[in-house]
Amino acid sequence: MPCPMIVIAAFILGAAIGWRRAAKAGGSRADKLQYAVAHALALGVLGMFLTIVLSRLG
Repeated sequence: MPCPMIVIAAFILGAAIGWRRAAKAGGSRADKLQYAVAHALALGVLGMFLTIVLSRLG
């Protein structure tokens, strides 16, 4: 069942994107962690919705 993997992949991708954005802006480690968590949660929620849609479609 590949659907739960969408949420995990989105979460990890979001964390990487957030960390990179904060590093590019010259943020401290705390800034990088905050950006990583915020982006991971946002993309994780989107991944969850995508998983629900895909499971409903069949």
